[in-house]
Amino acid sequence: MTLPNGPETLPFFQVLQAIFKPLETLTNNVQKYGDCYTAKLGGLGSVVVLSQPEAIEAMMTAPVDLFESGQSNAIFRPFLGSNSILMLDGKVHQRKRKLLTPPFHGERLKTYGEAICEITQEVTSRWQPGQTFSMRTVIQEISLRVIMRTVLGVHTGKRAEQLRQNLDEMLSFFEKPFNSMFVFIPWLQKDWGAWSPWGKVTRQIKQIDTLLFTEIQERRANPALLGDDILSLMMTARDEEGQPMTDQELRDEMMTLLFAGHETTATAIAWALYWIHHLPEVGQKLHKELDELEENCDPVAISRLPYLSAICDETLRIYPVGLFTFTRMLKKPWTLMGKALEKGTQLSGCIYLLHHRPDLYPNPEQFRPDRFLERQFSLYEYIPFGGGNRRCLGMAFALFEMKLVLMSILSEWQLELNTNKPIKPVRRGFTMAPEKGVPMRVVKRR
Repeated sequence: MTLPNGPETLPFFQVLQAIFKPLETLTNNVQKYGDCYTAKLGGLGSVVVLSQPEAIEAMMTAPVDLFESGQSNAIFRPFLGSNSILMLDGKVHQRKRKLLTPPFHGERLKTYGEAICEITQEVTSRWQPGQTFSMRTVIQEISLRVIMRTVLGVHTGKRAEQLRQNLDEMLSFFEKPFNSMFVFIPWLQKDWGAWSPWGKVTRQIKQIDTLLFTEIQERRANPALLGDDILSLMMTARDEEGQPMTDQELRDEMMTLLFAGHETTATAIAWALYWIHHLPEVGQKLHKELDELEENCDPVAISRLPYLSAICDETLRIYPVGLFTFTRMLKKPWTLMGKALEKGTQLSGCIYLLHHRPDLYPNPEQFRPDRFLERQFSLYEYIPFGGGNRRCLGMAFALFEMKLVLMSILSEWQLELNTNKPIKPVRRGFTMAPEKGVPMRVVKRR
């Protein structure tokens, strides 16, 4: 197979570079090999990395039946299961997207706004002037509670507490970049008992499974327990043939939402709070916009505030939580930008490199929200949630939550960073997160 040029380093070492020095590695590779190069990632195979808008557009607008993604997303299977939408292709994938889309859009989204603000206020009400903490840890608690209430409809009681604890323990495993090797190097995923690293993760997933299946089965047996949460909506949804999702499908989709939605949103909000306090002019401009809000303002109106929206967009541009779009594997030969690619070639858009193109984003290392007020970027120039038929279903929900949590915190509290040093992104499992979690201090209530 003839592939575009790329680093000739041994695949295992390329994997280690991707884990421990991802941004430096990406920047060096694109400077040396150009907008389209091949990375060899050991057990994950060779991947053609794209960072040119035209190439990304061609990939995302190509006929759906040209690619399959489920096989390339196998890295997520140990956590999410084989029935997760990330593992599916073709008609089965289209069916699942239709079933999962309604809860995250339109009027349904509005119903979650009050819960998001209420949970944020509940968590932050415990703060005291002078208190210091990792902001990412705090936001992770808020985000998890939001997910528990809006997605599962379970936020109080023994089962909810057990579920929160198990999820926290599983995700905290990836706080150390070293442990990310267990994600990207499949042969490390060996269960050598309860005290082995992967053994602990495996047992936590099993405990979460038990709790989720119990919740699903109780609602099956007693429909009166069904509410307006996303799990209930999924349980009542029917496909074109009138068929509901199975218990296993529901479990896998719940894990996808819990694992992906909670972790990524918490990271994005923590980054936003860092930039707002690291750059005084950004914070001042945002507070001016928030101060002009009417009391008891509609959450939807808050989500439409221009500068708040620009801050969220720029946060997701400069350090996207995920560095790549989901990988697509060619099912037949295809020509991309004059390059003939054979069947079996894996392609992925690099979100980070695209978002740091100087021709699109002048001074790309500078955090400048105004760039999103000065022009509108296309679906192939700005892709924090991926794109095409693989774009994140929870995009609208995640942005809605980001804006409401930021508004709720900044309207009530005056905070400051607990360090003068710039905070850099580090590997945290599948994602990139702020180093040391953005240490902050409570100054006073506003």
